[in-house]
Amino acid sequence: MQVAIPLYPRFTALDAVGPYTVLAFAPGFTVTFVAAEPGPVTDDKGSLTLEATASYASIPRPDVILVPGGIGTFDALGDQALVDWITEAHPHSRWTTSVCSGALLLGAAGLLDGRKATTHWALLEHLATYSAEPVSERTVVEGKIVTAAGVSAGIDMALTLLAQASDVETAQAVQLAIEYDPQPPFNAGSPRTAPAGLTERAIQLIV
Repeated sequence: MQVAIPLYPRFTALDAVGPYTVLAFAPGFTVTFVAAEPGPVTDDKGSLTLEATASYASIPRPDVILVPGGIGTFDALGDQALVDWITEAHPHSRWTTSVCSGALLLGAAGLLDGRKATTHWALLEHLATYSAEPVSERTVVEGKIVTAAGVSAGIDMALTLLAQASDVETAQAVQLAIEYDPQPPFNAGSPRTAPAGLTERAIQLIV
């Protein structure tokens, strides 16, 4: 199972690395970071760089497309090479997926029309721009399109995908191998549960 994760300037690291870790541990999966041209791509904090080891052209038909988000998504919406690659690869994929604002790139590629989808809570209503039905859920499965909410939700999405691609036991084994057993110290991971006034402060951290 070949997984391609496109990188673009100012992507969010965990959007890419979280699902990468899940799927890289899975038997029979090969995960490759791709870009218009092979080379280093720096994240949205400017302090972490990942290497794209393949070009879009060299992996035109991956089994899984996994598009990360990040503040750079808004510039990437104008990256015709990236949007065209998603558009052209999707008909041949087994699954086309996104994490966080990566869903907007699926929308720009024309893949969300009439479909339920999710993204980061701060951007959820933007999905309607692409004729999608915004859904405030951790992971949304619509046929072969799978979207995840913000950042950390990419791990949940990858495990959901792995259970479908392999089986539940394999997904559970990977979950155990990476000791994914979230027990956050605060119940502030959603606008529904966060203390009053925290939403505005959180938005300031990501823009």
